[in-house]
Amino acid sequence: MASQFELSETLVGALSLRAIKSFLAAAKFGSFTKAASALSVTPAAVSKQVLELEDYLGTALFVRSGRAVALTPDGEMFKDAAQLSLINIHQAAERLRKRMPARQTLTLCCSPAFSALWLHRRLPEFLQDAPDIELTVLATQNFVAMEAGVRPDVYIAKLASLRDGYDSEHLFDDVVYPVCTPHYLQRHGPIETAEELLGMSLLDLSAYGRSQISEHIDWKVWLALHDVDTNWCADIPRQLFITNDYPAIVQLALAHQGVALGWHHLVRHLVESGDLVRPLPHETVMKNRGHYLSVRKDKIETSVCKRFCEWIRRELALPSSTKS
Repeated sequence: MASQFELSETLVGALSLRAIKSFLAAAKFGSFTKAASALSVTPAAVSKQVLELEDYLGTALFVRSGRAVALTPDGEMFKDAAQLSLINIHQAAERLRKRMPARQTLTLCCSPAFSALWLHRRLPEFLQDAPDIELTVLATQNFVAMEAGVRPDVYIAKLASLRDGYDSEHLFDDVVYPVCTPHYLQRHGPIETAEELLGMSLLDLSAYGRSQISEHIDWKVWLALHDVDTNWCADIPRQLFITNDYPAIVQLALAHQGVALGWHHLVRHLVESGDLVRPLPHETVMKNRGHYLSVRKDKIETSVCKRFCEWIRRELALPSSTKS
């Protein structure tokens, strides 16, 4: 048995696996060019690897003749040993791989707001309980015009029918109410009527933010639904911040910058923790603007989709029989 010193010296001076692969490919095809094509590298790279290997061994492995190469006697001997070694490595690797549970892939598509404020808070627990699932999350505001070839396994969106080939179920209706921090309310409140919100700094969604199937209501719509005249009074010192990025609105509300519209499923944890409060009890239930879970029909019976959808329903405390 080799001593520890001798083993370390062997490892330090070990041959390059890349050089051996280049050598074996050139031996198989009798050409550096064909070997390069098989390895998806340049012929110059193969030639360089083989030359370095020959320098290391101190002998020629090929006889070059134009674009063709042929093994020398030393090359034949080295090829047999190299092939056997790679076969042994491959077999050992496969034995180890088979001991690992097979990983299943799942691609989920949802809005940036849902991803940032609902999903990512809960994902660590799901990933810990499902280590065999490789989850890809595509956060987009435009579900309809996605890149060609992108076909998620699961959507969570505000449309029941996004594409052909999906089955959808209703998850919940959107519930929207004003939120702000206790600090902001203490400085500017109390607020007893919806009309008094006109005197607050209102953090709002832009038309672009609403048009991308992300959110469907802004302050003007919400106030009108609560019988407030939305013709803003010029004498009211009203500051309005507008963006298409709903998570940014929530962050500004948390920074005491004003009152935001809170989508219940996105801000409930912040209200429950006391980081945000509801300055008045008014709310709007958007019966026609709910969220839907859509699953590819050809994947709906796979275990990975079933497990993920059951987890979503469980997190939302929904029974499995709410199909629409």
